[in-house]
Amino acid sequence: MKKFFALLLLPVLLAGCSSITNLTPSRSSRDPSGFYRVEAQWRSNRQAIRPESFKPLVVINNDTIPMRPVALVQDRWEAYIPVPAGQDVVHYHYKFDFLINAISQPRADSLMSSDYSLKITDAK
Repeated sequence: MKKFFALLLLPVLLAGCSSITNLTPSRSSRDPSGFYRVEAQWRSNRQAIRPESFKPLVVINNDTIPMRPVALVQDRWEAYIPVPAGQDVVHYHYKFDFLINAISQPRADSLMSSDYSLKITDAK
């Protein structure tokens, strides 16, 4: 029975794991520019990912905003998202697109995060 269970876990271990962690606070003071910084951390032990194909995005209302690497910190990505002046909350999630090595040719894959909210508060 133990051998059977171990065989069931083998594909999971070989495939690797990936995760996205939101590093953005849930509240921010209103910024006159209308842009707010969001940041995420990517972790993966999947060896088949082609690093040059990596494309992290922030998704807001089906609009995508490309993310860029955070300076001096590995596996962290940031973007500035627009929030109109009259809006008090914005809902977003992260999507990381990439290619993975496959037998005949690389294939597209992606990982999406949970949904998050950023509440904009007026300074007092």
